[in-house]
Amino acid sequence: MATYAIGDIQGCYDELMGLLDRVGFSDQDQLWFAGDLVNRGPKSLEVLRFVKSLGARARTVLGNHDLHLLAVHYGMASGKRKDTLVPVLEAPDREELMHWLRHQPLLIDDKALGYVMTHAGIPPIWTLKQARGFAGEVEQVLQGTLAEEYFRHMYGNQPDHWRDSVKGWDRLRLITNYLTRMRFVSPKGKLDFSANGGLETQPDGYHPWYEVERSKPIKRTQLFGHWAALGETGRRDTIALDTGCVWGGALTALRLEDCELFSCGCAGHLDFAS
Repeated sequence: MATYAIGDIQGCYDELMGLLDRVGFSDQDQLWFAGDLVNRGPKSLEVLRFVKSLGARARTVLGNHDLHLLAVHYGMASGKRKDTLVPVLEAPDREELMHWLRHQPLLIDDKALGYVMTHAGIPPIWTLKQARGFAGEVEQVLQGTLAEEYFRHMYGNQPDHWRDSVKGWDRLRLITNYLTRMRFVSPKGKLDFSANGGLETQPDGYHPWYEVERSKPIKRTQLFGHWAALGETGRRDTIALDTGCVWGGALTALRLEDCELFSCGCAGHLDFAS
């Protein structure tokens, strides 16, 4: 049995099937998905149906595109020009798929394997225990009767830095933004939303979130997606999985047991020396 962590699929169903053939995915294996199952690619509906069909053999965290789909489904947001979500919204099993999707977590923590996964990362100002708790606050609302109201308040860039005193919808929006939209942060954890390119777009006074020193180390290897323009982090403790399949790049899978990397027909071990 092997466990494969896969980066942002974003509707690239055919590439996903090719990648699973490449790794020799079997009934005994498990898949982890770093979020953004849907949008921008051509086959979001097929991706959702496939991942849902795997049951306990698949674990996925929610990404910003997944949350956007749910917001549109509930009528709390309009579709965007580049969205490719219409087939999902017109599907006969739409309600079943959306119910399943909103019951997925924002964070997966597996102490036995030694990994924790979120879509965008865990901000350096939080401990792992805090991150689990904060993610749970959002998950409780998403999976309950206030889901529609959550999506009404989800969008926005403020507040942009953590304070324990932040409450209500502002608090849930901030937690969501950290876990699903974060790229660059200040040393005190303030979010930047202006830069979405590679490291060359780093704003003054901000750093890649994983480069900011933590007050308390996370005793897991962190897995994240979301940042296709980043490339590799060069770190053993933080691994980026989004390699930009929907933009013409690769779809990547990491076998967690031995860190072997599979990507668009090639396999190799991650190089942490560079």
